Amino acid sequence: MSCAVQLSLPTCAFESPSLRRLRNRRQIFCNQTDLPDGEDDGKNGVDCGGESSQRRVILVEKFGNSTVKKYILDDNQQLQYFIDDQISPASNGFEGSHFSETKLSWLTDLIKDFILPAGFPESVSDDYLQYMILQFPTNITGWICHTLVTSSLLKAVGIGSFSGTTAAASAAAIRWVSKDGIGAVGRLFIGGRFGNLFDDDPKQWRMYADFIGSAGSIFDLATPLYPNYFLPLASLGNLAKAVARGLKDPSFRVIQYHFAVSGNLGEIAAKEEVWEVVAQLLGLALGILILDTPGLVNSYPVLSMTWFSMRLLHLWLRYQSLAVLHFNTINLKRARILVRAHIVHNKVPGTVDCNTEENILLWEKFTRPAIIFGVSLEEMMGGERSSSTVMELLKLYAKEKYILMLNTQDKDLKVSVSFKVGATSMSVLRSIWQTYWLDEHWHASASIMAQLARSLSEMEDKFNEFMQLLEGAGWNTHQLSLKVPNNVLIDVS
Repeated sequence: MSCAVQLSLPTCAFESPSLRRLRNRRQIFCNQTDLPDGEDDGKNGVDCGGESSQRRVILVEKFGNSTVKKYILDDNQQLQYFIDDQISPASNGFEGSHFSETKLSWLTDLIKDFILPAGFPESVSDDYLQYMILQFPTNITGWICHTLVTSSLLKAVGIGSFSGTTAAASAAAIRWVSKDGIGAVGRLFIGGRFGNLFDDDPKQWRMYADFIGSAGSIFDLATPLYPNYFLPLASLGNLAKAVARGLKDPSFRVIQYHFAVSGNLGEIAAKEEVWEVVAQLLGLALGILILDTPGLVNSYPVLSMTWFSMRLLHLWLRYQSLAVLHFNTINLKRARILVRAHIVHNKVPGTVDCNTEENILLWEKFTRPAIIFGVSLEEMMGGERSSSTVMELLKLYAKEKYILMLNTQDKDLKVSVSFKVGATSMSVLRSIWQTYWLDEHWHASASIMAQLARSLSEMEDKFNEFMQLLEGAGWNTHQLSLKVPNNVLIDVS
């Protein structure tokens, strides 16, 4: 079904709940030319009163939930839009693989996004899905064996051995495995919800993993104080540490790939295991030595302070180890540093200097100037702009695969970027360059459209020079770690 409302309505937004509210209004726009071929108004429950007007679709927004929104200029040059939530059978992203269609056609898009990589099946090899389907029951049988063995181990150390039965050991094993199961939920959530983040900024997420893991250890450390709450405390600790592991493992795989410049990823992983095992043995030995220190075992405050000191040292060393990594790929943080240097100083730093300047812990939303990627047209326009402004923007950005608009209401410069169908990582980089040029040359008294036009003209003249400087400084310009948000894309007719 379709609905039409004026662009100026402030209540319209483009997040899923708002879309549902718009669809629930059941407002119908009479336009026979926009109905599917072979359908009439009667089939769609529309009474047009025998009249129709010529309306021109100027752009279409395609949302990640398969909703399509058409912006239309009517006879009076009023900007209206359709919201069409009819999902095309070919829009599930699996048309490239017959095996994928037959095996996963019954899954909802939400579940597919949760369990499969973005861009599947084109983003993975042909044997990926078959391997994962067979790996799934393999892991189930492995964890069944783990549960049974846990019961035997607990009985061997004395739990249940005096009862003459294995009931106590089985009960203890159930509690122990339940603790592990609660922790596994954290890994499930991280892998499904945030799997697309680790390629962009592995250093940041590896550091966050240690912070979260440290928080999980605090719950474990508190169990002697509250032995009656062992299970909930240990479960919370496992949950936090599982989240940390969900962040750590993918991040470190990206770092290992960075090390393997000659394609020797397997050897890099194997040698890393050697370093880790040696460190584990030394750490266990020193830990046992500390525990054998007279008075430490019986003094919980001393034990806690020792742990706290070691943990602070651990976090500091982790930060230092990540800070020495010198990636030659351009992610969002490094892109900001490189673009700013080019705009201000007409040069770009090398990989070593840029990685040293990069702030590992800083969240993107705290960086300035603020850039909001992947917004809808109404969010960009604020619901108050005229159709002439929209048409002017479309004309202004006709050669670009994005549309950038300024928000001058805040004290600091803030920009919103909408991407067109076919946008690439290079489109993201160009929008960043334009943003920093505007931030450097912005004048509040000047016309917004004039400054946008001037920034595009400057980018046309200087962006190629910027790319040449990047290549000369050793940056990989052929594989940018700048992802185009796919929650909404604009298709200009």
